[in-house]
Amino acid sequence: MAGNQFHTLDDIKDIEGKAGLVRVDLNVPMADGQVTDDTRLQAIVPTVTELADKGAKVLLLAHFGRPKGEYKPEFSLEPVVAPLAKVLEREVSFMQRPGADAIAELANGSIVVVENSRFAAGEEKNDPGMAKMIASFGDFYVNDAFSAAHRAHVTTAGIAEHLPSYAGRSMERELNALDKALGDPEHPVAAVVGGAKVSSKLDVLRQMVEKVDHLIIGGGMANTFLAARGVDVGKSLCEHDLADTANEILEAADRADCTVHLPYDVVVAKEFAPNPPTRTVNVHEVANDEMILDVGPAAVEALSDVLKTCRTLVWNGPMGAFETPPFDAATVALAQTAAALTKEGSLLSVAGGGDTVAALNHAGVADNFSFVSTAGGAFLEWMEGKTLPGVAALQKP
Repeated sequence: MAGNQFHTLDDIKDIEGKAGLVRVDLNVPMADGQVTDDTRLQAIVPTVTELADKGAKVLLLAHFGRPKGEYKPEFSLEPVVAPLAKVLEREVSFMQRPGADAIAELANGSIVVVENSRFAAGEEKNDPGMAKMIASFGDFYVNDAFSAAHRAHVTTAGIAEHLPSYAGRSMERELNALDKALGDPEHPVAAVVGGAKVSSKLDVLRQMVEKVDHLIIGGGMANTFLAARGVDVGKSLCEHDLADTANEILEAADRADCTVHLPYDVVVAKEFAPNPPTRTVNVHEVANDEMILDVGPAAVEALSDVLKTCRTLVWNGPMGAFETPPFDAATVALAQTAAALTKEGSLLSVAGGGDTVAALNHAGVADNFSFVSTAGGAFLEWMEGKTLPGVAALQKP
């Protein structure tokens, strides 16, 4: 979706004293009442501070966990208020439920966290009555939570039908990066798609072969494709029942002139454990009692050469079992190549999904990619070519 198809904060005028309903992602990991990773809190700082500085009353709408439409104290957003205030370096208050009188009494520039939107049964059903009621508390709506944009909920889509709606700064950055990567990319385009199972990324693979010039398949998924081509993968993780599907995807790639890259040398072990005895072998030399746990160095070198010919890269999923050494080697090496090419200006690199972010952080290169999305489901659905309700709701009529 091209960057100019939605309103941004640049289009908001005269908001002093007005109430802004701002959908953010506060679904942060917590342990013993402490936030263990504040990445999502940091992401909303530009939007929240900009609105507050312009004198708006900023009401932050968010969910936390899956309380299934009823009040459960362990899913309250109240414990997130203090960590958010620290990140914003401003005072943040908490509101159990929004009300016209309470909002009217707020000072201009106030920042308020509203209790977990999923405590209301109507939120996940996108209940029209609830959307209308919540919209009545605000003068404008901002969505800054791309990670929740694949959900058609009251706070991600429903409210936008009743108020002037805008993309926040984080959402704007995300949409512009995604548009550059797959909406209107500079070719040649490469996609790295890894992970354990083909079944979880079938739609992504089908979409990618139509859109990219090089499809690099890694992780356990590669084993399924190798097996479909008649390679004996030993006792590797493999979805043998998807052989026909894998072959269909390979045939579709041929028709679309997309080159699919599967590993031709692999790192194998007899047990899946940290630092076991390993062998690096040609894919045709995997023994019956061995499992493929990473892509081999020769294949990684060849893949690095492929990236050097490309202008755009989309990355989702690791190349091997990267959480367990030494099976992180291929992911780290290829990520470092992509980061170096990005740094020298020859490659636009966009990555997303939980495992991917962890893998790039592990490789020490997340900051060197053009854009790293923390969204999991939303990033995958975008790669699948699906319309995201939270994004569609912001599109200019």
